Amino acid sequence: MLFPETIETERLTLEPLCHETVDVFDFYQCCSAHEQGIDEVTRYLPWNPHESVAESKAHIDELERQWEQGTRAQYVIRPKAGEDGAGTIAGAGGLRLDWETQTAKPCVWLRKPFWGRGYSSERAAAVIELAFDQLDLELVAVTIQDGNERSRNAAESYVDTYDGQYDGIIRNSDVRPDGEIIDHHRYTITRGQYRQSDGGDRDETAETFSYEQAAGQSND
Repeated sequence: MLFPETIETERLTLEPLCHETVDVFDFYQCCSAHEQGIDEVTRYLPWNPHESVAESKAHIDELERQWEQGTRAQYVIRPKAGEDGAGTIAGAGGLRLDWETQTAKPCVWLRKPFWGRGYSSERAAAVIELAFDQLDLELVAVTIQDGNERSRNAAESYVDTYDGQYDGIIRNSDVRPDGEIIDHHRYTITRGQYRQSDGGDRDETAETFSYEQAAGQSND
């Protein structure tokens, strides 16, 4: 198994976003117009609110396919016991992998009731460690749509923790589902920067996060 089955942080549990761990009807409720604040959540995401349970199922199907192919590790994010909303779906996040360029691209979305808790940065620390320490990649690249200042502020904070950098703005970098052509800001952290930073410089025998493989699986 290429990716860990479970990632435990101080306040969060991350499990593969698949049919085994997520009820498709619950997921649809979180991703559809029934969810409070969904338009704000998806304003800067590459998908629109889901219009049917079938669309949510197809989305999970695609994430499972990408997981098996090793091109994307997407996790459902749930707060741990003691947190408000413990055990419920807070959102999802993970890594897109470009093995040819040895680059990991973090991605995340959170439901509005879970904004402002620092969950995004906590998730970021876990997947950055996964990219460099578990997958041995050379670069983490964070791209954020121009205008999304909330996410830019969060990214600048954790990128700075690992001595990363702001590369600049990429014009006409993508097209949203509604046809809008958008620009992206790009931040990067190299493996060297990570290793030399306060965030990455630690006793390699000490585990910052807990990773679990499926029974009978290993990192080999």
